[in-house]
Amino acid sequence: MKSSIAFGLSVIAILFGFESTQAAAGQSPTVVELFTSQGCSSCPPANANLVKLSNDPGILALSFSVTYWDYLGWKDSFGKPEFSNRQANYEPALGQSGPFTPQMVINGHYSTVGFDLKELRAQIASEKKLSGPTIMLSKDVATIDAGNHSGTPADVWFVRYDPGTVEVPVSRGENAGATLPHAHVVRLLAHLGTWSGKALSLTLPSVKDGPKTAIIIQVQNGGQILAAATE
Repeated sequence: MKSSIAFGLSVIAILFGFESTQAAAGQSPTVVELFTSQGCSSCPPANANLVKLSNDPGILALSFSVTYWDYLGWKDSFGKPEFSNRQANYEPALGQSGPFTPQMVINGHYSTVGFDLKELRAQIASEKKLSGPTIMLSKDVATIDAGNHSGTPADVWFVRYDPGTVEVPVSRGENAGATLPHAHVVRLLAHLGTWSGKALSLTLPSVKDGPKTAIIIQVQNGGQILAAATE
């Protein structure tokens, strides 16, 4: 009898957990983007905080390596000009005079250097749930449902990132001799199209296995993030 009761409770717990997971799957995570550089001596504390945030299933943590510090003696092994451009597009709306590292941008509208983990978690906890459309991801297609967005068309971004943490030994520049952890390193950023409030299906670029896929829907010109989803 006890075994039957225990089995029944286990089934209920499993079903309850499955339903909770399904419900959470339809919600957009909080998007935390770190703009960093292996040649920046101020970046390691922010990198370490992103590693911690990346373990939270409610957060989509992304590390974008910029290229504008490469001249200091160490070329960032993950850096791409399009990542530097993404950061530069943010700065006018964020009230910044220009890009800097480290910089964390939360949901496209809040900027901080990312040194204080307690402050970061408090800000993330205070963020309103993203009110954009639901995004469904398959291997080849991103399906975006109709929403109540009445503004200008929003950009749809395709992101590929490493799902774990990568340790990078640096032999020159400001961080010479250090090994720097990088979580959720972005490998590819591509503009898929625009969404204006109507249901939309977009074909995803063909990619190799390994990195994970994320989709971000964002007000144009580095504006507020409306919705996001990841595998």
